[in-house]
Amino acid sequence: MGNDSSNDTNNGTNSDFSNGIDNDTSSGVDRRSFLRLAGLGGVIFASGLSGWADAAEASGSAGGMTAAQDFFFVQLSDSHWGFEGDVNPDAKGTLQKAVATVNALEQTPDFIVFTGDLTHTTDDPRERRQRLAQFRDIVSALKVKTVYYMPGEHDAALDNGKAYQEFFGKTHYTFDHKGVHFIVLDNVSDPAARIGDEQLAWLAADLKQQPADARIVVFTHRPLFDLYPQWDWATRDGARAVELLMPYSNVTVFYGHIHQENHHMTGHIAHHSAKSLIFPLPAPGSQPRRTPLAWDAAHPYQGLGVRTVKPEPRPRNTEYTLAELAVGAAKS
Repeated sequence: MGNDSSNDTNNGTNSDFSNGIDNDTSSGVDRRSFLRLAGLGGVIFASGLSGWADAAEASGSAGGMTAAQDFFFVQLSDSHWGFEGDVNPDAKGTLQKAVATVNALEQTPDFIVFTGDLTHTTDDPRERRQRLAQFRDIVSALKVKTVYYMPGEHDAALDNGKAYQEFFGKTHYTFDHKGVHFIVLDNVSDPAARIGDEQLAWLAADLKQQPADARIVVFTHRPLFDLYPQWDWATRDGARAVELLMPYSNVTVFYGHIHQENHHMTGHIAHHSAKSLIFPLPAPGSQPRRTPLAWDAAHPYQGLGVRTVKPEPRPRNTEYTLAELAVGAAKS
């Protein structure tokens, strides 16, 4: 895998789940917690796409841009249902807390997306299916009409996604929502961490149907760039996917896998990782081994968190502002 010389920023794992939700009735999210992109991290994203329709009008119809309506979505990642260990003594309760937090949002999200590692890996096919079923039952409490899923390597690498598909269907697909084209990529069902020629051809065919200035959001589990291959934080043929996306001026990638906030640019394409719902992992290369950060009883849920994402429209692209959102259900 080749190295990418683009800049990336890691903002650590110091945000906690906290108590109470401070709602702003004009936006449905915590106004006081809105900060610039580089300042915060989290596992749940809500995106209020205010202003995209105006930006489309400003660009003119010649560019192929279509007007988008306001909406927001929520992303959750790396819940690892079935994990047990000292790094999260509340392993059987954290996912339910996240569900309660989303349900407490003043505005109902248009949809929710889970970006992989729904469950923790097991060699037992029966146990794998049991964990997938338990996860499905827990998240069925989410008060939202549409939920999208994708696997992580913990869900799919040992059986090429067979059990996952029995519960959640296709591992890669697209959908469109209010002027935005969403692409879900599978870079985990292949145990060698490849997207594969067949899926890359599918991606190329899909992108050919989009105008150059289409608003495109890509969801994937592993990073598409070489963040830290020594720790399996890469996709072997991810550069080929990025190359296919490069001709499009409005592309943003959201991923999971690394259990922490990280922001990276490959050219004009921004990549944003999500924290985990189970335990944080260290910054790339910051310690000899990729071992989870220890649970701090004085600061429970440290390194886990919830955040919103709000785009700032520009004539030719869209920048995102991220903000932390408290978890009111985190009280024990």
